[in-house]
Amino acid sequence: MSKGRVLMAMSGGIDSTVAAMLLTDQGYELEGVTFRSWDNISSACMEKETGCCSVDAIFEAKAIADQFGFPHQILDIRKKFKESVIQNFIDEYLNGRTPNPCVVCNSDIKWGEIVKKANELNCEYIATGHYAQIIEQNGRLFIKKGADDTKDQSYFLWNLSQENLKRTIFPLGNLTKEQVRKIAFDKGFVKLSQKRESQEICFIPDNDYRRFLRENVSDFETRFTEGNFVDSSGKIIGKHKGYPNYTIGQRKGLNIAVGYPLYVLNIDAKSNTVILGTKDELNKTTFLVDNYNLMMFDKIDGELEVTAKIRYRNQGGLANIKHEGELIKVSFYQPMDAITPGQSAVFYKDNCLVGGGVIKKVL
Repeated sequence: MSKGRVLMAMSGGIDSTVAAMLLTDQGYELEGVTFRSWDNISSACMEKETGCCSVDAIFEAKAIADQFGFPHQILDIRKKFKESVIQNFIDEYLNGRTPNPCVVCNSDIKWGEIVKKANELNCEYIATGHYAQIIEQNGRLFIKKGADDTKDQSYFLWNLSQENLKRTIFPLGNLTKEQVRKIAFDKGFVKLSQKRESQEICFIPDNDYRRFLRENVSDFETRFTEGNFVDSSGKIIGKHKGYPNYTIGQRKGLNIAVGYPLYVLNIDAKSNTVILGTKDELNKTTFLVDNYNLMMFDKIDGELEVTAKIRYRNQGGLANIKHEGELIKVSFYQPMDAITPGQSAVFYKDNCLVGGGVIKKVL
């Protein structure tokens, strides 16, 4: 007897394939779906042959579904993807901020469009190959880090709602990447078990966001011309090539010689100014977060001590968080380098996701 119908998001890669294997073995009835989100298949993408951007990814996903004996279909979300993920990515850079497209994609696409499709297909659940776990406590669902700390993807999932979590299954949450590779190998998917992974943004496989902006923003090079590099006192120390070409914490490519390393401290989009300073000046403790989502509870009672992460690969640090009007104020106990507006700040308690939001302003 089926344990329920699951809409399985499939990329053709090892993670979603093994997730589908596990759910099939557990007695779920699967429907497979693969997104068609972006048509810009570049030469860099073709050379890497990575799962999400390979020209063969859709066909690989369909072949896997056929092998397991469940239906598969392609969901054309190019228009929605461009209007939400791509437009947000462009807008954030043009506002002098650094975006996190995976967070937007998860909330708007993977738990937006896929939920609509699940409803159409009468699927009770949706499943992905994310390395994360869902637990319940005091009547609330929230996310716990995946068992493999090196692969944990909870950072990107802070914006999921309670309704999202009720319908979601993460089959890989309690597994390590090596265990997943072994499952694929043992099931006969030898080539897939050895497939390389991409660490880049799916629609920028060469990792050159500046090229992407030049190609996708009309008159980019004439609209965003050179401006001033200034130090933290406001003194002009050089010229830059247009503020969207820089990110906070950047050191390379500044072409400024003052006898010691300089880093991007801040970006003023209105005045086309990029502020530079020393490594010590880059270290800050306090910032404000907006557009937040709290998973573990509805509201922070007073102050709460958490481990806060400000980037995916950031190890995080102890901090206290509290409401400040419609925002959340985050204060690290020790300075953290390159706190970047536009990036996600994510809060943990005992490896469980308290919630997260978007960094608005560094104080």
